[in-house]
Amino acid sequence: MDTEQLIRQVIQCIYNVRHKLPAGFLEIVYRNALYIELKKKQLPVETEVPIEIYYDDIVVGNYRADMIVGDRIIIEIKAVQALCQAHEVQLVNYLTATKIDNGLLVNFGGETIEIRRKYRLYRNNIK
Repeated sequence: MDTEQLIRQVIQCIYNVRHKLPAGFLEIVYRNALYIELKKKQLPVETEVPIEIYYDDIVVGNYRADMIVGDRIIIEIKAVQALCQAHEVQLVNYLTATKIDNGLLVNFGGETIEIRRKYRLYRNNIK
């Protein structure tokens, strides 16, 4: 399965979660539910994946990605009223540190679900 097909399947799983769980729960609830949905589709997924930040080959920071699917997509989950630029920057930094090209920033906390796709590198030929 190519990356675009994988992203479409992940987004369908995200919508399945939102259909069953309205806004108001903590982030971990949505993360656990999304994990179940991804596993039902037999998609390879890891949660709470450690990310090390290096400077001159020395670890200078540690973070955790909410989910990585198929070693090709980082999913960062939020449960806030509205996403802000800091959330987007966080995901792009995770993409840069892991050298993974595609990320999905997902907010379950608003009145409607919000999904933003982010890239490690600027792409001007997006279909």
